[in-house]
Amino acid sequence: MKPSKELLEHSIKRILNTKNLEDSIPEIVSCFEVLHLKKNEFFVAEGNICRYFCFVESGILQHSIIVSGEEKTTYLALKNTYTSALKSFKNQIPSRKNIKAISPCSLWILTIDTFNFLLQNNEAFFQFYFHLIENQIFLIDDYRINLLTLSPEERYQNMLLNEPYLLQQVPLRYLASFLGISTRHMSRIRKNTI
Repeated sequence: MKPSKELLEHSIKRILNTKNLEDSIPEIVSCFEVLHLKKNEFFVAEGNICRYFCFVESGILQHSIIVSGEEKTTYLALKNTYTSALKSFKNQIPSRKNIKAISPCSLWILTIDTFNFLLQNNEAFFQFYFHLIENQIFLIDDYRINLLTLSPEERYQNMLLNEPYLLQQVPLRYLASFLGISTRHMSRIRKNTI
């Protein structure tokens, strides 16, 4: 299916959540360009500068780090979400993590120059970005608290309750890593849950 900016525009409106700035949304949408990634292709590799901020129209981007030779998933960017190696992107410094496509992806991207131009010259984009970051901070806070306070079984149950679609969309090994559970233990938990 050919990428369309309709999903992007709808997402910006939803996050912005105010009618009085909607006239500025077409300018924002017009600045995004399409990028396709094949499965296992990197959006950014550790040590490289992240070149884009993106909206995921389709596919899944896995954020990961290597710890003692083992890949650890730190985040999964699914359809209808925004992502970047933000510190690398905003500061134009090498990324401390990898972001790769774990399925074919269609992305809408902004370069740093376009991103900064919109931030400085488009109030709707500024407000959209503020709300986006605020929501991400809430999610990260919940994730960290859950990682520290819930057992592996409780984390799995929490995912089933709040994000059951992940089981259909994300391979088990990435989900296990994201939840901080070994793949073998995750298999046992799933078997006991069924």
